[in-house]
Amino acid sequence: MHAKPNRDTVPQVINGRINGRFAPGYSGNPGGSPEAARKALNKDTILEMHRAFKLGGRKAIEKVMRNQPAVFLKLLVLLVPREMQVEHTGGVKAMSDEEIEQAIEMIKAMVDQKLGEKAKVVEGVAEPVSEPGPRRKAKRLAMR
Repeated sequence: MHAKPNRDTVPQVINGRINGRFAPGYSGNPGGSPEAARKALNKDTILEMHRAFKLGGRKAIEKVMRNQPAVFLKLLVLLVPREMQVEHTGGVKAMSDEEIEQAIEMIKAMVDQKLGEKAKVVEGVAEPVSEPGPRRKAKRLAMR
């Protein structure tokens, strides 16, 4: 009276899959996401480096600075961002007349402070000058 179960009606569990689908409790990605693994590794590494720095970081930095200045300098350079984005805004064209006058006064003050009595400022007023017209080419003059 014990009938054998039909293969088609009993789910087949092979490698955590039931008829090609993941069985309950089995992950489709048992290794986890590569991005999540990388983030976890970075987090753990940074935490351990922070702990090590707290224990003897200052002494280690001073030792490297004294004994291997080239390595110390390279580490400093590596901490600086490779690319700094500098944006040029309107410049002088975007400044009002008052802002330009203030900037000129600041520049004069800086020059005076840096050079002291050696600094000489020449006062003057620009005068409009008429420019000569375009010159004729020698070829045209020869044709006449």
